[in-house]
Amino acid sequence: MQITSITVTGIRLPLIRPFIVAYETYADMPTLLVKVETDAGITGYGEATPDQHVTGETWESTYSLLVHQLGPLVIGEDPFQIERIHEKMAGAVYGCPSAKAAIDIACYDIMGKATNQPVYNLLGGRFHDQLPVPYVVSILDPDVMAEEAKEAIRQGYESIKIKVGTNPVVDVKRIQAVRWAIGDHVQLRVDVNQGWRNKATTMWALEQVKTCNIDWIEQPVIADDISALAEIRRQTYLSVMIDEGVHGDREMRETIIKQAADKLNIKLMKCGGIYPALKLVAQAEMAGMECQVGSMVESAVASAAGAHLSAAKKTIISNELVGPLMFSRDVAAFPYEGKRIVLPNLPGLGIAVDEETIAELARMSAVIGK
Repeated sequence: MQITSITVTGIRLPLIRPFIVAYETYADMPTLLVKVETDAGITGYGEATPDQHVTGETWESTYSLLVHQLGPLVIGEDPFQIERIHEKMAGAVYGCPSAKAAIDIACYDIMGKATNQPVYNLLGGRFHDQLPVPYVVSILDPDVMAEEAKEAIRQGYESIKIKVGTNPVVDVKRIQAVRWAIGDHVQLRVDVNQGWRNKATTMWALEQVKTCNIDWIEQPVIADDISALAEIRRQTYLSVMIDEGVHGDREMRETIIKQAADKLNIKLMKCGGIYPALKLVAQAEMAGMECQVGSMVESAVASAAGAHLSAAKKTIISNELVGPLMFSRDVAAFPYEGKRIVLPNLPGLGIAVDEETIAELARMSAVIGK
């Protein structure tokens, strides 16, 4: 089997409400859909959702890279030869993981369809039958966040994740208000997205919220300062999760050597797709770290890829695959059942991508190989 053509389409997915994190406010979500066709008549879909603050890629640069470098590079390749494809992409361009993830995900979709197997069966089989999803609260005023979290619990969510990181003093009030609103027994996860910057600020903030029963604190310091994260972990009672600090094997090795985190947030857009994510899962398991599969707020395509990875691995104990819940319009239906993801026993990613919706949302598009 050979890849014969690739279609790259840039779209902007409409959000139900703005998504606000420490470093950006999103009114909609720019993403790129990749359709990979083969000489066997099998088509696979992938997605790149770049984040210039995390991966150093923009929507426009990722589109250009896929159209002019990575797309032409993999024409003629066998989608099953995934290590070879990754090696070629790595040799052609340094970094740029979300662009590589788009090709990777499409190849796994093709492999699943060619073998008539869901992607999770290519990754070890289904370990988790269902994947509970949290409710994610954007950065807002403390009382607004508290009310939103309280309403989410009324709707049936079992865990709440809140975004903080704009102002440590206000962030403390946000955490306290949400905990008071949802009660003592609901899981509460706090994601700082690097916003507290350094150890001193982080330790001060954690001291203020030590009675709030936080499940874990995620990436409080800048991504490159793994040493600071290690010091925080040694001095706090909380579990510490690293996110932006780990993109691939190099940062993962440093995290393990320095014992900098209890948990790892894996994002396909950050590491380059399913294949490199599997390596991170294996390293984390050997180091006794639990994993989460996160999201750059992706469409049903990349969210499905993350869900298949999550379903297949025991070490992945949580996910944040909530992108499809945040869009007023998506490119495919996503298999939520209540507040859980239940993947169907269908080949590939197991979703039906709507080409008409992609065409209607398209802002730019190119075909390589025809």
